[in-house]
Amino acid sequence: MSNQFLALTEILYAYILNNSLREPEVLRRLREETEASNPMAIMAISPVQGQFMMLLLRLIGAVKTLEVGVFTGYSSLCTALTIPAHGRVYACDVSEEWTSVAQRYWAEAGVADKVTLKLAPAVETLDALLADGHAGTFDFAFIDADKANYDAYYERALKLVRNGGLLVFDNMLWYGKVADDNEQDADTVALRALNAKLHNDDRVFTSLIGVGDGMHLAIKQHD
Repeated sequence: MSNQFLALTEILYAYILNNSLREPEVLRRLREETEASNPMAIMAISPVQGQFMMLLLRLIGAVKTLEVGVFTGYSSLCTALTIPAHGRVYACDVSEEWTSVAQRYWAEAGVADKVTLKLAPAVETLDALLADGHAGTFDFAFIDADKANYDAYYERALKLVRNGGLLVFDNMLWYGKVADDNEQDADTVALRALNAKLHNDDRVFTSLIGVGDGMHLAIKQHD
């Protein structure tokens, strides 16, 4: 049995897309607009990651969800398209410019009424949700924002998510830098520390997988 991931060549990635991806047309257009017009397009999740998230949302029957880091809205649109009509996405970001693109596509897809966007530092938004009695009421949380604050987002999201709920962290392999002890920039150090924390935290059951730039999945077991 191999103990390594299969190298994802361009040919193999194309095969995965051709034999797995079912990207709705509205998501495809959002992705292509972001790639063509935004110099920070690398910040968006890949369509393979988006579909994987949609699968996870279906598996857990998610209704109430949280997103920290919206960018142009690909991941939040994946979520809003998947959850039921009465479902809700609480989305946190600080950029009015980037989220204006997201809001346009939410409206175009007919899911704008499912999304509550909060433009403020995410820690403030998460603390406000906790103060307003939302602890233990979320089914799912997706964290994909500034890396140095991931641990702060984790601790708050863990309180907001119910037992059995799922937290997903993006960029947890950070282009391989987390495995290189010579890399000591603040973002790498923060992600490396959170991976270690999740691995040893009995409040959650976790799996770190090599999808995209690395996704760390954590099911909440207890507070």
